[in-house]
Amino acid sequence: MDLPTLQAQRRLLVRQKITMMVNRYVVHIEQPDGSEGPMVAFAEQKRLAFKEQVTLYTDESRQYVLAGFKARKVLDLGSGYDVVDHAGQPIGYFRKEFGASLLRSTWHFQQPGMPTFTGQERNVLVSILRRFVDSLSWLPYHFDFGAGAQIAFSVDRKYGLRDRYIVDIQDPRLDRRVIIAMAVALDALQAR
Repeated sequence: MDLPTLQAQRRLLVRQKITMMVNRYVVHIEQPDGSEGPMVAFAEQKRLAFKEQVTLYTDESRQYVLAGFKARKVLDLGSGYDVVDHAGQPIGYFRKEFGASLLRSTWHFQQPGMPTFTGQERNVLVSILRRFVDSLSWLPYHFDFGAGAQIAFSVDRKYGLRDRYIVDIQDPRLDRRVIIAMAVALDALQAR
């Protein structure tokens, strides 16, 4: 899928594929009937990496890079992650805010020329349960990312045996590659 067509998408579906040594993510556009349409991204995350780095490919062949994100520092969870395009040029940045709230996780998302968008879990009760009762970490969650009262995009983890997410994009200016990176990071890095 070419970049202008990807940019026109308002809803993306993210699904994690469970394997032994890596987390795999497949991203599709949504069909009018709600089913998965064409694949727009494929990613793998190595577990237990000292410096987190995830490459987003256009499909499972891994022939063409769409984008990627990489931790700024080794083992510094609050340092943040740079998002780059296929040529390694910066297109965005995100970080988890540690210590901001014991009740809800908070992430910050930046794209050049735009304000910082803050994403926070919508449901405080679900957040508390997931955080303090390990056996409930599977509970679904919902993040709204916005600047002020305006929601720019949201990531909704659905209930089920496999991790599935619905990403709704309200702000057409946002780079879909950075949003895909943020959605993958929410699954891959949320528990850290």
